[in-house]
Amino acid sequence: MRLGVLVNPIAGMGGRVGLKGTDGKAAEARKLGAEPRAPDRATRALSRLFDRAPETEILTAADPMGASLARGVGFDPRVVYEPEQIGGETTAVDTAAAVSAFVDHDADLVLFVGGDGTAADVADALAGHDIPMLGVPAGVKVYSSVFAVSPEDAAEIAVSFERTEPREVMDIDEDGYRAGAVSPQLRAIAHVPVADDLQAAKQRGGGTVDTLAAGVAAAVDPETTYVFGPGSTLGAIKKALEIEGTPLGVDVWRNGTVLVRDATEGEILSALGERNVIIVSPIGGQGFVFGRGNPQLSPAVIRRCEIEIVASRNKLDGLRVLRVDTDDPALDDELRGWIDVRVGRFERRMMQLV
Repeated sequence: MRLGVLVNPIAGMGGRVGLKGTDGKAAEARKLGAEPRAPDRATRALSRLFDRAPETEILTAADPMGASLARGVGFDPRVVYEPEQIGGETTAVDTAAAVSAFVDHDADLVLFVGGDGTAADVADALAGHDIPMLGVPAGVKVYSSVFAVSPEDAAEIAVSFERTEPREVMDIDEDGYRAGAVSPQLRAIAHVPVADDLQAAKQRGGGTVDTLAAGVAAAVDPETTYVFGPGSTLGAIKKALEIEGTPLGVDVWRNGTVLVRDATEGEILSALGERNVIIVSPIGGQGFVFGRGNPQLSPAVIRRCEIEIVASRNKLDGLRVLRVDTDDPALDDELRGWIDVRVGRFERRMMQLV
């Protein structure tokens, strides 16, 4: 197999520092102390790929878009594109040019590392061609159904798929997202390998969460620090507690006081107390509890907190399992298993976290 490997080196950098995306924000993210996320995700995928199929022929772009990462796990990649790095950064132009080079060199599959913006750029460059694409999730926003569940899953799919199917590439306006408006837009339909370990597209949750919110509000402990994740379900809980939080960020609250609104990873860690509880709701349609839309809830934060998962019955009815993808495989293993999810004021439902 001839595989085109493309890494967006800045994908996901804005997440832990609270920027909710990195489009046009890479310099700001670095000033806030953000570190690249994509290279590690790419290494995990390529390492599994080398273990499973070391004979794979790798086409890639020069650094920082993949070459040294492929060499680092044992491959001898063929570099078919040199990025221009305008202003020291790669751009969507580089993504498109690299994918076009993969097409010219008869790639069987384009494996890209990034988020929804990268997915849209790759899909645009592949328009009119039958070459499939597959995403290693590394962005803050991962709404599209062209991504594997994890980097390792991406490698397994790449070496084992037998057919493809059309899948949606979605993206949202990051400036609107930062302002609290979520309006996913269909950007393209792409050929994607068929596999069980592909995530579904982001769907809006349905059903009332009023009784669930009332149950959480009634159970709060004034000595506990609560870390509220993003989303409409958490919004209902914050409303019940009369918290003026942020709809799509992370808020930290204790005993009637918002300690941090729209917090970064560092701000969350600084605000934590002796007992801390993260309250999160899975993404509808995908089931991710950690790893999509809430990178501020980093492994360092999670390890210092208890976890409470909340969701409407309607949301859980559309999910087979819940998922985690924290960037820390050891933590992912610790979190996996059966967990009870609050679905009402008193009611709970057991769900498997994988």
